Amino acid sequence: MKKIIQGRSLPFFGFFLCPFFTFLLTESYCYNPFTDMKPVVWALNLVFYWGVAALLFVLTGRLRAALRMQTAMFMLTGLANYYVISFRSSPILPWDIYSAGTAASVADNFSYALSARAWLVLLGFAALLLAEQLFCCRVERKRLRMAGGLAAALLLSGMTLLLHQEEVISGLRLYDKMFTPGVVQKRNGSAVAFLMELKYVHAEKPDGYDAQACRKLLEAYGEGDETEAGGSVLPSEKPPHIIVIMNESFADMSWIGELPCNKDYMPYFHSLQRAENTVSGKLHVSVLGGNTANTEFEFLTGNTMAFLPQGSIPYQQHIRGALPSLASELKERGYFCVAMHPYHAKGWSRQQVYPFMGFDEMHFLPDYANADYVRKYVSDASDFAQIIETYENRRPDQPLFLFNVTMQNHGGYDQEFANFTPQIKVEGIASTSLSQYLSLIFLTDQALKELIAYFSAQEEEILVLFFGDHQPNDTVAAPVLKNNKTTVRELTPEQEMKRYEVPFVLWANFDIKEERDREMSANFLALEVLRQAGIPLQGYYGYLETLQQRYPVISGKQILDESGRRLTDEERKESQELLTYQRLQYYRLFDAGRS
Repeated sequence: MKKIIQGRSLPFFGFFLCPFFTFLLTESYCYNPFTDMKPVVWALNLVFYWGVAALLFVLTGRLRAALRMQTAMFMLTGLANYYVISFRSSPILPWDIYSAGTAASVADNFSYALSARAWLVLLGFAALLLAEQLFCCRVERKRLRMAGGLAAALLLSGMTLLLHQEEVISGLRLYDKMFTPGVVQKRNGSAVAFLMELKYVHAEKPDGYDAQACRKLLEAYGEGDETEAGGSVLPSEKPPHIIVIMNESFADMSWIGELPCNKDYMPYFHSLQRAENTVSGKLHVSVLGGNTANTEFEFLTGNTMAFLPQGSIPYQQHIRGALPSLASELKERGYFCVAMHPYHAKGWSRQQVYPFMGFDEMHFLPDYANADYVRKYVSDASDFAQIIETYENRRPDQPLFLFNVTMQNHGGYDQEFANFTPQIKVEGIASTSLSQYLSLIFLTDQALKELIAYFSAQEEEILVLFFGDHQPNDTVAAPVLKNNKTTVRELTPEQEMKRYEVPFVLWANFDIKEERDREMSANFLALEVLRQAGIPLQGYYGYLETLQQRYPVISGKQILDESGRRLTDEERKESQELLTYQRLQYYRLFDAGRS
């Protein structure tokens, strides 16, 4: 038996078979490689797995150790990918490394139960690890190992470079719609998808980009105009205070399917949508179930995730210095700008990003010393009380811009807590996650009612904008869809886009023109704030006002024209208006502070 194990044939078969089964098991956590992937995809992924096995083999000099290391590595990364998809409906992406700290800070509020399928995959990995005991082969010669390591490294790097070439992607007919990362991974396999996405870790300059041309275009819209107010462009009358609340996971789940509840889960918000002096409608966002910072980025900067890789986090990848934003825009017009978030300052690197955007003051979890909690997070009621306190302690000589990001409704809806009893039940649906989520929204609704009541009684003019950052993940949506005889995987493209819609309402304690059923993407929402505040739309915001008339929705998921028609990929590439927007965004994001 010893001679067979130490012979050449068995290790040879082990080297090729074990990575083959590692590939199958890794994909089987979430996909079916036999039905979801073409033969060319199999071949490309297997080349990668064999390349990794070869690299580990020459580095360790031991085949058994190399195979086990590879198997264990992909068993764990595949399991991590399984959980990430469960939590946010999107797979692991290369730039998620920047979000590791933020993910760790909220990790304990999620359930880590495994499906029967995942347990079978883990059992398969355990069997494979045991079988790899049979394959014993050693390489002692250092020169041979160095040569083998170099060859394996060249193979993997060469494969990565090839997968960054558009002609190779199209020639092999790989799925290349990067704005749908789940489909990219499902069709191309985890390894190939990850290598393809590495190309987008750093933002590329748009075709024909010229920083000076962008600066001149913005100047044509009035950027940099000076007035008697020492360089500030102020409205003729005292501008209103502006309170903006981006509410965690706030969404109306009846938008994706009929939802018969024991009572309305957002009665006040529904009434506010029809109230006087309000503008309300649907906000199209670029994220689902997570990546809050991207909606925040789009709102505060007027930029769009449509020109950045799906799943990337601009807060953590691209912002390294001063960045023009709504805060800096209002600061130039005399506002004192405050950012508030009742959680850790390091989340999405906000403590670094907010000063770059022009905020004068920041408040994070330590500033909520006497707050009440719902589950593990500061309640919206306590958060809104802190908003009122900040407003009352504002500087008397300046209008206030306050931007608040809540935490109460953060994901992880299937655990029980002594400080929270769900009140909302859905007829015919026995789902803890759905009931808990809707009950959290109900608490938010009550807190919002108290907040608006307070501001209604104030003499100074005040604008309050309230909107959700994204819909909750599939654990909440799946029961609703099932009750409407469909599933997350069976959604049509039009139905899937509904998962990227959240409500917004802009309220004022003074006269503004009421508007209902407005539709826009998050990058245009600040325009509405500036319009209703009577602040001139100049520079970038003047340009965006013109662009919005042609394309009212520009998100990382879709672009809609003024008729509501969704642009095709080819139309997106051919649009000169969108190319101009992309160039201006790149300028604002990377060059505005240096040109």
